[in-house]
Amino acid sequence: MSNPNPVSSLFTQVDITPASSTKSQQVHGYGDEHAILLRQILTAQDRQNELMEELVNLLGAHHKQRQQELAQWKQANPQLSKSCRKAAETLSKVQVEFLDKMTEEVHDNADVFLDGEFMLNEFVDRFGPRMAHLNGVLQVLSQLGANSPAPEAPAT
Repeated sequence: MSNPNPVSSLFTQVDITPASSTKSQQVHGYGDEHAILLRQILTAQDRQNELMEELVNLLGAHHKQRQQELAQWKQANPQLSKSCRKAAETLSKVQVEFLDKMTEEVHDNADVFLDGEFMLNEFVDRFGPRMAHLNGVLQVLSQLGANSPAPEAPAT
C-alpha cells in the first residue's frame, strides 16, 4: 500500500538528447554549438569594443574642443584670467573657513542630528545650497584662471 521510498517517485528521468540526431551531431557532439556560441559572443564583444572606441573618441573630441575654446578665451582676456585665478584663491580660503564652521556644527550637534530629522534638515537647508553654489563658482573661476601666472603679491 505505501511506497517504501516516497521521495523516489518525485524524481523522473528526463531525456535531454536532441530529438533529431544526425550522424554529424553524433560525431561532433556539442562542440559545434559551443563554437557557434563563442563566435557570437566574440562578435558581440567586438561590436561593444567598437562602440566604446566611438564613445571615447566623441568625448575626447568634445573635451579637446572645450580646452581649445578655453585657451582662446584666456588669450583674449589675460587680465581677466589672472583676476579669476586670484578670486579663486581668495574664495578657496573662504571655503576652508566655511567648511571649518560647518564641520564644527556637525560635531557639536551629532547627537541631535541622529535623534531627529528636523535638525538635520535645518542643517542641510542652511549649509547645503551655500556649499553647492560656492563650489560651482570656485569651479568656474578655477577653470578660467588655470595656467595663468600667479598674481604678484603687493609690495610691503
